[in-house]
Amino acid sequence: MAPPILKLDDIFLSFGGAPLLAGASLQIEAGDKICLVGRNGSGKSTLLKIAAGLVEAQSGEVFRHPSSTVRYLEQAPDFAGFNTVQAYAEAGLGPGDDPYRVTYLLSHLGLTGEEDPRMLSGGESRRAALARVMAPEPDILLLDEPTNHLDLPTIEWLEGELQKTRSALVLISHDRRFLEKVSTATVWLDRGTSRRLDRGFAHFEAWRDQVLEAEELEQHKLGKSIEREEHWLRYGVTARRKRNVRRLGELQTMRSNYRGHKGPQGTVQATVSDAQESGKLVIEADKITKSFGERAIVTPFSIRVHRGDCIGLVGPNGAGKTTLLKMLTGQLAPDSGTVKLGTNLEIATLDQKREDLDPEDTLAHYLTDGRGENLLVNGEQRHVTGYMKEFLFQPEQARTPIRNLSGGERARLMLARILSRPTNLLILDEPTNDLDIETLDLLQEIVAGFPGTVILVSHDRDFLDRTVTSTIAPAVPDAPDGRWIEYAGGYSDMLVQRKGALEERRKAEKAAEKPKTQEAPAPGSSKVKLSFKQKFALENLPKEMAKAEAEIAKREQVMADPNLFTRDPAAFNRLASEMEKLRAGLTKMEEEWLELEMLREELEG
Repeated sequence: MAPPILKLDDIFLSFGGAPLLAGASLQIEAGDKICLVGRNGSGKSTLLKIAAGLVEAQSGEVFRHPSSTVRYLEQAPDFAGFNTVQAYAEAGLGPGDDPYRVTYLLSHLGLTGEEDPRMLSGGESRRAALARVMAPEPDILLLDEPTNHLDLPTIEWLEGELQKTRSALVLISHDRRFLEKVSTATVWLDRGTSRRLDRGFAHFEAWRDQVLEAEELEQHKLGKSIEREEHWLRYGVTARRKRNVRRLGELQTMRSNYRGHKGPQGTVQATVSDAQESGKLVIEADKITKSFGERAIVTPFSIRVHRGDCIGLVGPNGAGKTTLLKMLTGQLAPDSGTVKLGTNLEIATLDQKREDLDPEDTLAHYLTDGRGENLLVNGEQRHVTGYMKEFLFQPEQARTPIRNLSGGERARLMLARILSRPTNLLILDEPTNDLDIETLDLLQEIVAGFPGTVILVSHDRDFLDRTVTSTIAPAVPDAPDGRWIEYAGGYSDMLVQRKGALEERRKAEKAAEKPKTQEAPAPGSSKVKLSFKQKFALENLPKEMAKAEAEIAKREQVMADPNLFTRDPAAFNRLASEMEKLRAGLTKMEEEWLELEMLREELEG
């Protein structure tokens, strides 16, 4: 095994209360691509800053190889002294680094380099910082939420860059799909300590559940051992005093360990407040358009949104997603065309800029609208501190100003307020920003099970695939021209349909280019059909998919054993590897079958 180029061992750090880090470790070797995961507030960003040398641990060992270069993605870049973004990004280069890398990265991140740093938006500042840290191709690249404020095409480009980079990576991100594609190892920061899995994020959640189940079992066994020892001390033979004293000491140690055990942080527990059912037709847009000057944002677009629909809007930054959303919800009038909203609508909105939050407001005042200590949730009076606990806030935070909250805590607070009010139409603009994976799971369940209607804008592909029933995207993804198309299903379904449409268009263009002297066959004389190979695949793929699903189910049943990882980690890892290959194969077969089925339907008219 190669020696580490950076190592943190037994790191301890406290800011006055309970320790944030208590024995955490992180080891980085050349070529590592590590995702650092954990709940909001678990210390991920702090551990990354210790690795970068920006924060000093109170105790523990920190080793950095003397010749290794380290770059850390800043959350709030300092542009002081720089007149252009190009100059700021180039300042991160070392002797011998290629300046062209800066131009290449800025271009792909949507910047020219000539921008005035003082005039950048938050998202543009983040992109400039990303170009600065990636340009030198350092030995170690530490990235804290690199996908924030990036649109989907840029996120997918960044995935490719990080997959092929020679730098060792440590990533913090809430984007599941991004972590799955980039990471090859996972470090889980939990209750101040860290655990490492030498597999990518795709295997993390199954492994985490196994670890927590084994921990719960050990705690249960410890409780039973304490009961047995207490019984022995009360009723056992008392003649052998030395043995009794020893066992009494052991019992006190067990009691201390049992009482001192800090279980995992709870999960957010919440449901949407019931509202009066809306009309069956929620939104009807007929040939709506919008332009800003010469630029068309929406060309004639029509859609009917029914009760129970969950619609996702995707596209590059600046394509007009938020503009289209505001037109559909009546917040912005179209230049032409009409929008009709249905009856009995109760609308709740979560905006991506969190503009609804007054930084000087307290949590309790924000949740109750200043109406005392109680709020009404599903027709029931609830004390504000009890309701806050469901969203992982402590009672003592009730009087805390919102300005003291982290980004994830602010997102949770807005979610708490929205869910406390009756609603039948949820409008979510980038709802996944700053949420940890567990809270994302809750939001996914809420959206998927919401009895009303949801319209959301998101760059989170995994979240879209798990929730939406249809996806609205630009007709030309790389160069939006105002045309929008609604596709059935989630983001991955949209890609398959878009690919099929592109192939059909290419075939039509190719056919149109054929010499005019070549006569078309007479109607019915030689109808185009599926090839023998395509027919065979169409008939046999469902059987192969069923076999793969059965094999996956078998392995899932074996891995459900909570003691498997502890008893036989090699078997656990082998099964996890097999499941990864089977799932990849199943996805490939599903995509192939869908394409063939679409082709069959097209040929049969």
